[in-house]
This record gives sequence, C-alpha cells and structure tokens, in this order.
Amino acid sequence: MSLVVNNNFTALTTANTLNATYNKLEKSTQRLSSGLRINSAADDAAGLAIRELMRSDITALNQGVRNANDAISLIQTADGAMETIDEKLIRMKELAEQAATGTYNSDQRLIIDSEYQAMASEITRIANATDFNGIALLNGNLSNSTYDGSGLTSTGQLHIHFGSGNDSAQDYYEIRIGSVSAKSLGLGNTASGNGSSISTQQAAQDALDAIDNAIISKDQIRASLGAMQNRLEATITNLETQSENLSAAESRISDVDVSLEMTEYTKQQVLAQTAVAMLSQANSLPQMALSLIGG
Repeated sequence: MSLVVNNNFTALTTANTLNATYNKLEKSTQRLSSGLRINSAADDAAGLAIRELMRSDITALNQGVRNANDAISLIQTADGAMETIDEKLIRMKELAEQAATGTYNSDQRLIIDSEYQAMASEITRIANATDFNGIALLNGNLSNSTYDGSGLTSTGQLHIHFGSGNDSAQDYYEIRIGSVSAKSLGLGNTASGNGSSISTQQAAQDALDAIDNAIISKDQIRASLGAMQNRLEATITNLETQSENLSAAESRISDVDVSLEMTEYTKQQVLAQTAVAMLSQANSLPQMALSLIGG
C-alpha cells in the first residue's frame, strides 16, 4: 500500500465499516427497545403485510367474542321475561280449572274471569315491555324469517355477527323470536278462540286446552333460545381459541427473539468499538509521511 497524504483510503474504508456497524447497532437497539422484529416495511415487507392482516383478524375476533356475549345477555333477558310469563300462564290454567267446575255460579265465574283477563293483560304488557338495548324482544318484531339491515334500523330476525368475515356459514347467526303476547298465544279477550274467556263453564273447559297450547308455543321459543345460547357459548370458546392461536402466530412473525437479538447487539457493539479504535489508528497514518518529510 502506498503512503500518501491527499487521501487516506484506510481511514475511509474503516469509516464505511463503522457506519455500517452503527446502522446495524441502531436497528438492533430499536428491536430490543420496541420488542418487535418488524418495526417498518423495510424490515420485512411480506411479514409486515401478513402481520397487519393477522392483527385486524385478532381485533375482529375479540370484538366477536363481545358480540356473542351481548347476544347471550339478550337471550337471558328474553328467557327471564318468559319465565315470568310462565307463572302467569300457570295461574291462568289454575283459574280455568276453577271456573270449569259446576260448583260456581255465573257471578263467581265472572270474578274469576276478571283475574284471568288481568293475567292475559300482564302477559301482553311483559311482551311489549321486554327489550334489550332498546330492541323489543317478545312483541313479534323479531319473528320474521327474513333479515334486512340496509336501513338505519334493521328489520326482521336478529343478526348476531361474530366472525372476521361475512360468510353466513361461519361468521354470524340469526335469532328469531316469536311474539308471546296474550293475543299471539290465543288467550284473553283480545284473542279469538277457546282461550279468550272463562266466563262460562264450557268456555273454561275449552280454555284448558288453549292454555296448554299456549304453554307449548312459549316453551318452543324458550327451547330455541336456550339452544342458541348453548351454541353461542361454544362459539365464544372457539373464537377465544382462534384468537389465541392467531396471536401466537402473529407474535412469531412480528416479535423479536430477545436472546438472539441481544447476541447480535453485543456483536455489533464490539465491532463498533473496534472500528472506532481502528479509525483512530487509520487517521494517524498520514503522520508517518510527515515524519519522513521532516526527517
């Protein structure tokens, strides 16, 4: 190697090496401080794209769990109201049984019928008043077999979305709840048929079968909701497992391995210190030429 004064090629080469080492040390420091292997698209463009999709799915799945829990709360609200309706129906059957016997006169049956009608009115009140977050549950608004969510207010059966996509087979359920008002159940003076009144002995006898049919209709709705609640609980378990596994996969792509990165950091730190020391020595080489001139 020639001994020159105008250009110190050894120092330039050492400086370039030092810059490269500092860049690697800076990247390693960023990874250790953030805990992420991928901090920008430059670190791993494909990995960044996969990670962001995974993060969006994880967030959607976690919200889906909350949506499903809200649906369970809604179902429990409806079921609790129908449990109260059960008590009214049982009392109505008791009244019908009482009025069906021949030991009461017409005036007494009218008194019994007045309580019967009061029970029917209370059933209708419960059906109209039961709601969840402003959504009426038992008045028949959710009894349609179709769903339309294109307007500001959705119509038809209830649409429960929990998946990260929009596939009807795997991303949402639809809950249909029939009306349990006294008229829908065929009971009380607002209805027509055998359960409308127990003011006569014959009417009371006929009402017994009508009340049984009403209890069956109401229990079918409760059974359907109970099955849906069990399904939602299983769905929540699956969503939580899916979110957990997706989070683990995202971590393997995105997170830094601290032990490996610390090894890399120590290596680059030693190389940087060595490069600084060598740059100092390289910068002193022109002094050798000066000593020759001075000599």
